[in-house]
Amino acid sequence: MNNKLMIAALASSLALVGCATDPVTGQQTIHKGALGALGGAAAGAGISKVTGGDKTGRDAAIGAVLGGAIGTYMENQQRQLERDMAGTGVEVKHDGQGNIDLIMPGNITFAHDSTNINPSFYNTLNKLASTMTQYDQTTVTVMGHTDSVGNPTYNQGLSQRRAQSVAGYLQNRGVASYRIQTLGYGQSQPIANNNTEQGRMQNRRVEIKLNAPQNLR
Repeated sequence: MNNKLMIAALASSLALVGCATDPVTGQQTIHKGALGALGGAAAGAGISKVTGGDKTGRDAAIGAVLGGAIGTYMENQQRQLERDMAGTGVEVKHDGQGNIDLIMPGNITFAHDSTNINPSFYNTLNKLASTMTQYDQTTVTVMGHTDSVGNPTYNQGLSQRRAQSVAGYLQNRGVASYRIQTLGYGQSQPIANNNTEQGRMQNRRVEIKLNAPQNLR
């Protein structure tokens, strides 16, 4: 029972510390560091219980510290990316699982049916690479997507080559290759209706996921 009380008290304290009020809207939100702390506490307690540990409260506290640090690390990175990507057409968002997603529409990254990055997009990728180099404890997944026009096999290859082009550019700007994975999804994961040109433009995209580290060095 004492362990349960300790975990409950820890979670309540973290939630209170993690609350922030938006100065414009007045809406309260929970800091991602607090969310990470709560998740870490739950994970630490769960591991302790599964492995037969008798110090569940202690392990929950350790997990909370680690989870909170990772949550704060990712939130700081997201805020910097939002500033860097403002006005570029790149969407930056939290995926709800502690990671950061960046969505790059194909019309600003590549010419039609090309794997050559538009020179006008170099500056944006330079900023992105700089932030990725600064926050070097994340891993990076670069994913290419196409619309449904054309041969599915060709689209699959095109999406993979575009992902590799972006990954190669980031590597040339200092992002370590061991951190980067590339995937091509072709036309298999549309986010809009392929029956309209507007929808197809949204589907022709490159997405980058910055994966939260399991721990911080």
